[in-house]
Amino acid sequence: MSRARTETRPDLYTRVTNQIVADLKRGVRPWTKPWSAEHLAGRISRPLRATGQPYSGINVVLLWAEAVAKGYAAPIWMTFRQALALGAAVRKGEHGATVVYANRFTRTETDPSGHDVEREIPFLKAYTVFNVEQIDGLPGHFHATEGPQLSVEARVDQAERFFAATRADIRHGGTHAYYALEADYVQLPPFPCFADAESYYATLAHECTHWTRHPGRLDRDFGRKRWGDGGYAQEELVAELGAAFLCADLGLELTPREDHTAYIENWLQVLQNDRRFIFSAAAHAQRACDFLHQLQPVEARAA
Repeated sequence: MSRARTETRPDLYTRVTNQIVADLKRGVRPWTKPWSAEHLAGRISRPLRATGQPYSGINVVLLWAEAVAKGYAAPIWMTFRQALALGAAVRKGEHGATVVYANRFTRTETDPSGHDVEREIPFLKAYTVFNVEQIDGLPGHFHATEGPQLSVEARVDQAERFFAATRADIRHGGTHAYYALEADYVQLPPFPCFADAESYYATLAHECTHWTRHPGRLDRDFGRKRWGDGGYAQEELVAELGAAFLCADLGLELTPREDHTAYIENWLQVLQNDRRFIFSAAAHAQRACDFLHQLQPVEARAA
């Protein structure tokens, strides 16, 4: 139960993708409920390691989905051995969640001409973690639910400062939200058109994730040619995940946009055609979030 296991990449890619496809077929987007109730770690949070360090990329999606499915309120996860090291124990009969670790190793090979060449070989390792609600005997702070929580007003002020610091050209008007690549601006309906402030900033997070795809920034291109094609669906999935990650970082609840419901069928087709794409999409979304965070003032990043 505590032992990390190595799986062939296609098997792991397929297993993870199958679970997300199953959720989407039920109309559930597993990245749209990233909250942790009133846990000391924050009302809304990315999943956290035992050290308090946030997970990133595909592991955020995997652990959010597990938390929603099992009803966990705490955002903290650890391995069987980490629990033992803290004098605690996973309860008998509990089943853990899968997270992954991706890296590369270098191998020397002989090319057809007889010369030694160095090849980088990617690998993906899966291991199991447990939510702290599955573990007995942990120190109290892992379960603590009391502590200062940012008010909605404070979270909105934080979001306002965050997006202003990107210096993106953000315009308001009309009834549609979009990013115009060639003209390089973000368009949003006026603030009062949104149901609440969190909906406004969630939409802005989505469009600012698109904004990072510009050739002068992350130069992200999935070969999209027209609205609704495979490349379009791929970019929309990246923006959807990017918005979820950013909202969690800013302490904002992400409510699924009704106008994005139509994308689910497109995402299903993309994921069923490419079992690795959810991993790629999460990695692109993480890079977009990291890019936007790097645009923040140094003191804001340190905080």
